[in-house]
Order: sequence, then C-alpha cells, then structure tokens
Amino acid sequence: MKPVFKRILLKLSGEALMGSQNYGIDTLVAENVAREIKIVHDLGIEIAIVVGGGNIFRGVSKSAGNMDRAAADYIGMLATVMNAVVLQDALEQLSVYTRVMSAIDIPQLAEPFIRRRAVRHLEKQRVVIFAAGTGNPYFTTDSAAALRALEIKAEAIFKGTKVDGIYSADPMLDPTAKKYDRITFREVLEQQLKVMDASAISLCMDNNLPIMVFDMRQSENIVKAVCGDLSIGTLVTNE
Repeated sequence: MKPVFKRILLKLSGEALMGSQNYGIDTLVAENVAREIKIVHDLGIEIAIVVGGGNIFRGVSKSAGNMDRAAADYIGMLATVMNAVVLQDALEQLSVYTRVMSAIDIPQLAEPFIRRRAVRHLEKQRVVIFAAGTGNPYFTTDSAAALRALEIKAEAIFKGTKVDGIYSADPMLDPTAKKYDRITFREVLEQQLKVMDASAISLCMDNNLPIMVFDMRQSENIVKAVCGDLSIGTLVTNE
C-alpha cells in the first residue's frame, strides 16, 4: 500500500491506552500502539500525535467532583503528559526517535511547544507527541488536536477511537444506529454527533482539514487509514 499523506496528526484518546482496564495505562496496549505508529513512520510519513488523559483524569468527569473547572482541567493536562511520556518510551524502545512537546512548561520531561521547532522535528523524521492540550483550561484535547494540526500544516487528522467510525447514535446503546462512511462537518454539528467537540469541528471546517475516525484497536488500521482505505472508518470533510 502506498500512503496518500505526507504529514498527519494522530489523535489518541487516553482511553485507547487503557486497554481492558478501568483506569490507568496498559503498557502492552501502549507497545501495540507504538508498533502500529512505527509501521506508518517507516513509510516515510511525518507523524505528530496529540494524546488525551481520560484514562487518568478528566476535568469534566465525575472524578473531578466539585473541583473548580480550571483546576480540574490543569490536572487533566498533567495526565496527558504522563501518557505522552509512556508513549514516547514505547516508541523509543522500537528505535523511533520522538520528541514530547508540552503546552505547560515541564523542562525535565518535555520541550516547550514552539511551532517552528515542532515542524523541524517532523522534517527530521521524528515523531512529535504534543502534551498538555492547548495549555488552557476549558479546551479539550480535541481542540488541541485541531489547533496543532493546523499549526504544523498536517494534511489530515486521524482520530483513533474504540468504535469503527461515526454512527447516528451510540452503537453500544442503540443497535439500529447507522454508520456513516462519509459525512460533512455541518452534518456533524447539526446532528450533534459526538465525534469531537464543536469548537474542534468548527476549526477543521473553517480550514478545510479532513478528519478520519477509525477503530484504533484493529491491527494495521492506522496504516490502512493513511493509505486512503476509507472502508475502515468515517471520513469527515466539507463536501
């Protein structure tokens, strides 16, 4: 298979690193994800990754309780840093050079996010992992993925989830839910489909940045996605 993209941004939910556990990081899952990323990297594709933190802490979750939303969101950002370092280690165990870039200044663990430096890392065939979201509370890692993808001029966002695409309803709760092969950003917003949050969808729509949603748990799905196989998920575009 031949890749159809040169530079992509992969959005990984924190839950993707959780595996079958109820909480935390399954290192075996992280290793499997790293192997999938390495296959794509070996095709010569420049890869940036935004990783969530929902497997450890989510600012709007029940675990946040009555905490101030800003404080809870900052804790969530720290959770993404933890996931990013785990993923970095898993990739470097496979001899894939990586850089973690954080929107919060943590020099012992990560470089600060500087757009030109991030692009330079990608040009040198390093996998860049963006941590700590946007560095601002009230913004999700979905928004961070859209923002970072545009800043580095990625050609598409690939969102790895636990389902094989976008459905008209939650397929786990509604067996009659219809799967979409393609859908427009406007339809996603109008139907309030839970693909990414509305601000991220609007940002991608305004800048004509396509999103591919697919099941991260299926082997070689990332490779198939970057090679243009639309059968494995749902493509979101303006048309």
